[in-house]
Amino acid sequence: MNRKIKFGLIGCGKIAERHAEYINQKAELTGVCDIIHGKAKSLGDKYHASSYASLESLLEHQPEMDILSVCTPNGLHAEHSIKAFRSGKHVLCEKPMALTVKDCEKMIREAENANRRLFIVKQNRFNPPVAALKDLLDKKMLGEIFSFQMNCFWNRNNEYYRESDWKGTKSLDGGILYTQFSHFIDLLHWFFGDVTRVRAQTGNFHHRDIIEFEDTGSAILEFESNILGCINFSINSFKRNMEGSLTVFGEKGTVKIGGQYLNTLEYQMIDNFQVAVPQSSNPANDYGFYQGSMSNHDKVIENVVDVLNHSGRVSVTGMEGLKTVQIIERIYASAEHPGHE
Repeated sequence: MNRKIKFGLIGCGKIAERHAEYINQKAELTGVCDIIHGKAKSLGDKYHASSYASLESLLEHQPEMDILSVCTPNGLHAEHSIKAFRSGKHVLCEKPMALTVKDCEKMIREAENANRRLFIVKQNRFNPPVAALKDLLDKKMLGEIFSFQMNCFWNRNNEYYRESDWKGTKSLDGGILYTQFSHFIDLLHWFFGDVTRVRAQTGNFHHRDIIEFEDTGSAILEFESNILGCINFSINSFKRNMEGSLTVFGEKGTVKIGGQYLNTLEYQMIDNFQVAVPQSSNPANDYGFYQGSMSNHDKVIENVVDVLNHSGRVSVTGMEGLKTVQIIERIYASAEHPGHE
């Protein structure tokens, strides 16, 4: 029997609107909070949910709430998730899981102590071309995998950072691999496993007086599986997002998934096989003057409901979220300290 899962939500910015939309379709949004209470009230009123100015008030006044959607700045994910676990709630945490492996470990430990579930949002796994490539890899259709190339070329202009009091900061944003491209790093671990060696270099060319970290970088990754890969990433694509692509070179085939958001199958040459990929029904997340990753949050919410109602399998676990953060930490460490691997 399906019961309506009751969600709370913290952080009423752009991505929270997407969470609320699909929670309203597939579950029940009972309470929202934001330190700017006007934002919480606006979102809450839209979905007939109570609004609060603090997480403590939300947790105190919503004892029936099953799960908290954490949509706050990256550097606050761990703090807010841990408070929810200690109040007996499950947690759905937006990407990135946290900004340090240490904080990820704390989140996992608190979830275990509370016997609660931790879900991490990695909606790009549901893109049809991404799912098709994962299936090819799982079935060994490409034979031994030799190497890959990943390109992440987006645009984030000055206005994007100036409209926010946290984006561009080291403590709450963390870097473009966390905020813009953690979905791409997640897929590398999902496809290829653990990383054993990293060599990277980053630079800030176009946002020097605006952000506290890089706007461009390159990294070479070596994996336990002996796969070698290169990532090129930048938010300096002129005026708009250009490309988010992954090309995989294997013994029995080469495949490239691309478009702006890994949402198209651009090339395939596979030994005695051809992939048929349905078009994604969901558009990219639209934030006004720029777009983000593909919007598959409906599938994320469906997974939460399935797990909590039917003991289904969590689509992205805390440990998988940690592995993404671990790779990003290593890339940044290598860039800051050449020779560090």
